[in-house]
Amino acid sequence: MAPIRVRRIYEEPVPEDGVRVLVDRLWLRGMTEEGARLDRWAKELAPSPELRRWYGHRPERFEGFAQRYREELSRPEARSALEELRALARRGTLTLLTATRDVERSGARVVAEVLRRGR
Repeated sequence: MAPIRVRRIYEEPVPEDGVRVLVDRLWLRGMTEEGARLDRWAKELAPSPELRRWYGHRPERFEGFAQRYREELSRPEARSALEELRALARRGTLTLLTATRDVERSGARVVAEVLRRGR
């Protein structure tokens, strides 16, 4: 499998990004579709609104968030989208994009780990 990267969507796109996929549920403030330079918007992979509100990007809740989010990603509708992203990653670099400031404690990071582990 090719590299799977996680970046903020507000960072300038670079050729090394490969296929660019937004994994947030909501469109981004101040970002145009043209400026985003997305190949796909996988909003079906975003955490549920309830989980996102519970987490609130509080670092002390990240482990609980990641565990609950992995459970959400095991649902049939998410598994199908994950398989599509795995197929893209087999062909070249895949960059998962998020608006979150802390990409290390983001849903995009959890999706990347799930893709790398193959489950």
